[in-house]
Amino acid sequence: MDLELNNRVALVVGGKGYIGAAVADRLRAEGATVVVASRSADDTDGSVSIDTSSQESVDAGVAQVIERHGRIDALVVTAAPSAGTLDPAKKSDPTQILDAIDGKALGFLRVANAVLPVQRAAGFGRVVVVSGQNAYFTGNITASLRNTAVSVIAKNLADDAAGTGVTVNVVNPGTVTDTPSADVQRGSGGDSTPQQIADLIAFLSSPLSAVSGESISIAHRVLGSVVV
Repeated sequence: MDLELNNRVALVVGGKGYIGAAVADRLRAEGATVVVASRSADDTDGSVSIDTSSQESVDAGVAQVIERHGRIDALVVTAAPSAGTLDPAKKSDPTQILDAIDGKALGFLRVANAVLPVQRAAGFGRVVVVSGQNAYFTGNITASLRNTAVSVIAKNLADDAAGTGVTVNVVNPGTVTDTPSADVQRGSGGDSTPQQIADLIAFLSSPLSAVSGESISIAHRVLGSVVV
């Protein structure tokens, strides 16, 4: 299937990471011009430096992409502190919770706020953010809230953009691994590879996709649960 991404400009924030690199490769394979953004970018390979914790850094990076390419047709945000950086002993600590929400949910919001006006003015745009199935589980307030906040922000942005030609969606993986298991345990989600996640994101980034305002689980979503 031709996803009609040839010559489209895609900004992948977190594009050097485990999932982000797979997304960048997949979009390039579809013919898109991909700009990778990360905190460590040095601008020698066409990438841009963006620190999602700083609105100034976000605005400067987005402006750089617009100056070079004139538009941003698709925005994909995979950048967020790893769940491994969260201290389980502080799972209900307000300071850790606020830092986690800022690092993931508000980081996404900063980038989306910088890109969406450009897309709305163009009458076309696709925004996809990677969150996670921790949004569906209790047991760790930090992990639950930082992912749930992403979904709430994205739905609000999608509703604001309704009818403009711009869509906003969330992709929620469970465990991400190069060797996914075929088994799914009750009360948990299924495994997926970065490439499988990238395939879904490529479709959601395509002009062929009319999906908006959705939080889409990849692999199995919580075996044994009717409503999550």
